[in-house]
Amino acid sequence: MKIVIIGGTGNIGSKLTAKLRARGHEVVAAAPSTGVNAVTGEGLAPAFKDAQVVVDVANSPSFEPDAAMAFFQSAGKNLAAAEKQAGVKHHVALSVVGTDRLQASGYFRAKLAQENAIKSAGVSFTIVRACQFFEFIGAVAQDATVGNTVRARTSLMQPMAADDVAEALADVAISAPVNGIAEIGGPEPMQIDDAIRRLLVAKGDPREVIADDNAMYFGLKLERGSLVPGPGARLGRVTFAEWLRHNVPSPHAMAG
Repeated sequence: MKIVIIGGTGNIGSKLTAKLRARGHEVVAAAPSTGVNAVTGEGLAPAFKDAQVVVDVANSPSFEPDAAMAFFQSAGKNLAAAEKQAGVKHHVALSVVGTDRLQASGYFRAKLAQENAIKSAGVSFTIVRACQFFEFIGAVAQDATVGNTVRARTSLMQPMAADDVAEALADVAISAPVNGIAEIGGPEPMQIDDAIRRLLVAKGDPREVIADDNAMYFGLKLERGSLVPGPGARLGRVTFAEWLRHNVPSPHAMAG
């Protein structure tokens, strides 16, 4: 089957492209660098010719609310029109667990608008809401850092490996549309402060992590379960401990 990956040259997109090609599918890794721009509509028609499935893993280059809203609205409108024209049977979109619970954020308002537009576009769809990637925990730590101290909430998160995200998306892409939302997450929930602490210890980073439930998460106040998936979510196989061993160089090894 022919599958087009919007954002196909990025972190998740490149992994997804490789997995689907390994399964024998014809895959177009679509991105501005390959002549396909969902925001302007450039290159969509030829890329979608004879495609059965489109998987959108592209993200707004800006988290600023107006810019994010403009990105998702423009891309969504162009993708839907091109899909209908080409007769695409299944639109798969990558979203974020907790999007509907984080509406104090302009970025997540834009993500919810993207989801709602997909639901009303008239193309069969599956929205895959994923938990934060392990790679994102460093950014969470940086956002919460003042001097040599990291103040982070004890709210739960259930982060996952990017490879597990791509594997789940590959399975969804070759399955029938659910015309609804599917959630995916890591194998284990953990407190945000604990996740940051484990990452910094693994890196030999001297910053002190302090549990503080008055701390903000990218400007948001979180409830205990704001970032974790509900019952029935598909869980990844790679644990945080395994990911740290394979992806974070030991400070002792680096010193040697």
